[in-house]
Amino acid sequence: MGNFSSWINAARLRTLPLSISGIIVGTTIAVQQGYFNIVIFSLALCTTLGLQILSNLANDYGDGVKGTDNENRIGPARAIQSGLISAKEMKQGIWITAIATMILAVLLIYVAFGNENFIPALVFFALGLAAIIAAIKYTVGENAYGYRGLGDVFVFLFFGLVAVYGSYFLYTLEFNWLVLLPAFAIGFLSAGVLNLNNMRDRESDTKSGKNTLVVKMGAGRSKNYHYSLIIAASFCLVIFSVFTANSWSDFLYLIGFIPLFLHLKRVVENENPMLLDPELKILALTTFFISILFGLGLII
Repeated sequence: MGNFSSWINAARLRTLPLSISGIIVGTTIAVQQGYFNIVIFSLALCTTLGLQILSNLANDYGDGVKGTDNENRIGPARAIQSGLISAKEMKQGIWITAIATMILAVLLIYVAFGNENFIPALVFFALGLAAIIAAIKYTVGENAYGYRGLGDVFVFLFFGLVAVYGSYFLYTLEFNWLVLLPAFAIGFLSAGVLNLNNMRDRESDTKSGKNTLVVKMGAGRSKNYHYSLIIAASFCLVIFSVFTANSWSDFLYLIGFIPLFLHLKRVVENENPMLLDPELKILALTTFFISILFGLGLII
């Protein structure tokens, strides 16, 4: 199989901070309300990281075997595209990661719900299974939803709603509809990262027949869509704090709006898709930064 460094590159470690942002937000809301379990937190983090790595490997495989990753692509070269990992090896890696992630998810569900809450446990098992399938089917197979412009919907659902609201529920076993606001916020920001990726790859995706939402909307509308995602995310966080704030520290995350809106300004003014590549990292890390500040503000 490919060497260790090749697999590390295929796992795309730079995407991992974004993936755990929702867990941090959901967990710290629960902590503020007096709920926490270190085992649940650890398993939730590991499960989420497993899902993100699974998605990255599957994306490499799906785009690689379809020929979408080619010399026209602007971003970093992928493992299959570079020949560092064969398609057969990548498929084995996907299976191993999927099984390991499912085991982690089952352990998480058992620790959170035990033997007494069968219905919630069943719902979360279904969510875990759906998340694994979604991670793989983004680019893999003839009916890959990423090729039909549905990637943003699934990113919003799993990175936002499931990550934030789901992790909150794992601790509290309670419904709190206000938690949907920060869940929406992280979902919107995560969709923004995907939108940037698709804006960068719009020309090569068009040639390869990958009909992302950006390909369908065009360059101009994609910028407006990006603008809407960032504004909506900011609005949701502020409204949540207005309803729940106990002190100034609950607004600590507003510091993170500075790099967020500087990023937005650069995207709106951008005319060269190649220059959007560093913005992917900036938005992902800014989302992570905001989630950390959000959590600290709640806990202080």
